[in-house]
Amino acid sequence: MTTKSYGHRIRLGMVGGGQGGFIGSVHRIAARLDDRYDLVAGALSSNAERARSSGRDLGFVEDRCYTSFAEMAAAESQRQDGIEAVAIVTPNHLHFEPAKAFLEAGIHVICDKPVTTTLEKAKELAGIIAESGRLFVLTHNYTGYPMIRQMREMIAAGAIGRLRHVQVEYAQDWLTQAAETTGAKGAEWRTDPARSGAGGAIGDIGTHAFNLAAFVTGETPDQLLADLTSFVPGRRLDDSANILMRYASGAKGMLWASQIAVGNENELTLRIYGEKGGLEWSHSVVNELRFTPYGEQMRIFTRNGAGAGLAANRVSRIPSGHPEGYLEGFATIYREAADAIVAARSEQKLSGDVVYPGITEGIAGLAFIEAAVASNKTSAWAKLNI
Repeated sequence: MTTKSYGHRIRLGMVGGGQGGFIGSVHRIAARLDDRYDLVAGALSSNAERARSSGRDLGFVEDRCYTSFAEMAAAESQRQDGIEAVAIVTPNHLHFEPAKAFLEAGIHVICDKPVTTTLEKAKELAGIIAESGRLFVLTHNYTGYPMIRQMREMIAAGAIGRLRHVQVEYAQDWLTQAAETTGAKGAEWRTDPARSGAGGAIGDIGTHAFNLAAFVTGETPDQLLADLTSFVPGRRLDDSANILMRYASGAKGMLWASQIAVGNENELTLRIYGEKGGLEWSHSVVNELRFTPYGEQMRIFTRNGAGAGLAANRVSRIPSGHPEGYLEGFATIYREAADAIVAARSEQKLSGDVVYPGITEGIAGLAFIEAAVASNKTSAWAKLNI
């Protein structure tokens, strides 16, 4: 492998995200928002002609419009100007092999969630990551929101005291009918066990809810009791889930994830209660956090507003009162990844303020899905195999 010289921006490649794809565009916007990356190469589709034309559309030179991720990893690792990191934005079942190939080629990986389709493969990838010495970043974008960082900071500082109860819900309605039979690409693979994995709603949005609760509280449940349902006739994966959770600390939790909740476009809500107070955040009011100390008046913190803490202000880009949300959440993960990559360039110690999800969170998410499926089959509590 040749020695690379690095410029100011991080040279980024992409696997997946070709013409007509949604999430690839989101990742490209996020990567450019803070001016930390240059997207220079890609294997953007499994269809060779679409891969080449998609690359041309993005301004790649011809020899960097690859037709396979394996070809791309091999070629880019040998270029003096080769990519330093790759974004993997393919459907779930196409995460593991590209991640493995690029890590083994000495290239950092930024991967859309979930990390793989099975817990076994996620744990195998953890070993590959450790051996490679490269970074692996999982884009749980909601962890990048300023008020989520505020909630995490306040809980860590003891604002609500000992954790008692976690209530998290993620409700959508876009799969209320059998969209997978109408040619809707996103619905087709998300409802297919071969491409999505064992979880339907629990894998797609339930893992976001699970991850967010763990991120802000610093605690992960060790047992759960799940009731998974496929309400749409013929659907092979769950489209709604009701889950009880138990924590080793004695705290309890409830998680509801549904993609057939009519009237909910994208409603993610998190309520955390401790012995001294409660915190509440909702995706529909993304720039506000409600805090109620026991026996006192409710207080509302706003993004970049009075009383916001260092953790929230650090990831706020614009003045208070202006909307900041979904794309910026992704961009925060990319910015944190950029800080980590720059530190790795010179083997410097990374600032403790930099926070991003990685393989540990990915394994926890797959353990959550596995335990939920097992619990649903037996109607009994299941342990999380983390």
